[in-house]
Amino acid sequence: MDTTTVCIGSFTSVKALWEKRIEKQKEELKIERELRQKASVSKLAHAWEDRISLAKLKTKVIKEDGRLILKIEKEEWKTLPSAIAKLTHLQEWQLHRINLIKIPTFIGKFCNLLVLDLSRNSIVEIPREIGQLIKLQELLVSYNKIKDIPVELSSCENLEKLDLAVNRDIRDLPQQLSSLKKLYHLDLSMNQFTTIPSAVLNMPALEWLDMGSNKLQELPEAIDRMENLHTFWLPRNEITHIPHTISNMSNLSTFVLSSNKLRDIPVCLLDMPYLRFVNFRDNPLELQVSLPPCESPEEEEERELFGIEFMHAYIQQSMEQRSTDAATADVIVTINNEEYTASLEANELN
Repeated sequence: MDTTTVCIGSFTSVKALWEKRIEKQKEELKIERELRQKASVSKLAHAWEDRISLAKLKTKVIKEDGRLILKIEKEEWKTLPSAIAKLTHLQEWQLHRINLIKIPTFIGKFCNLLVLDLSRNSIVEIPREIGQLIKLQELLVSYNKIKDIPVELSSCENLEKLDLAVNRDIRDLPQQLSSLKKLYHLDLSMNQFTTIPSAVLNMPALEWLDMGSNKLQELPEAIDRMENLHTFWLPRNEITHIPHTISNMSNLSTFVLSSNKLRDIPVCLLDMPYLRFVNFRDNPLELQVSLPPCESPEEEEERELFGIEFMHAYIQQSMEQRSTDAATADVIVTINNEEYTASLEANELN
């Protein structure tokens, strides 16, 4: 009787344990089915969102001058949907004022891209994948929040125009960017540069450079390495001196130095035959120069008060001042010598 009771008790315990396991298994299967269902619904929803996004993006594609351009302005697109990766045939992006904070890493898939214009957004960095865009000719990312430029940008061998203006915190450029042999237009204005990067000095095709509103205090002696430069904007810096090597820049025609700390204009600028437009306004120049009156009101209106005519007048007056100072110094030396000689003769007589 006791044995039978023990057997029945053991069987009951095993049965209860087994039923508990089966119940747990059923619960786990139920949870798994629910998760799969949710995942399936989520995947379906994501696919549907992608289709909606892609359809919306396609309405933003236009054709201008034979190019397929994605053009979006003044809309809210903080991030770009992955669906855009299906539009790799695009040749140009124009995405302005859309509060974009990130350039997607799949940007490298757009191998046909010629122009990437993402001006006036909130972008904080340029991804390394930018280097995969070997056909890219223009990268325009002004008015963003970029601090550093990736070395990989040097792989964009066809880049002709680079606009990094008004990012406010860029301080230097990778030396490797000097290998951009087709880059002719570079805008670095309104950043934190304290000197002209060596990468810039060694860009062989550079013709147009704007470094206005930075913190430049001097121009390097090697400034003449930029031998093809014809337009040079340097307003609103802290430059105190122009090196004489500037005269070796034989192609320079526009040279703007307004709102700096120059106290003089060097004579060597007269040796630059193609220099046509200059501006020295708002510098603490030592000499006060007045230009001769114009013959007509129209001529007066068109005159640049601190332009090329002012520069020539200033240098002329400066040279005359130096000649006068030198002559005065010679007279003083002569008088001093005569007085010294007379003093010696008087001493000998005594």
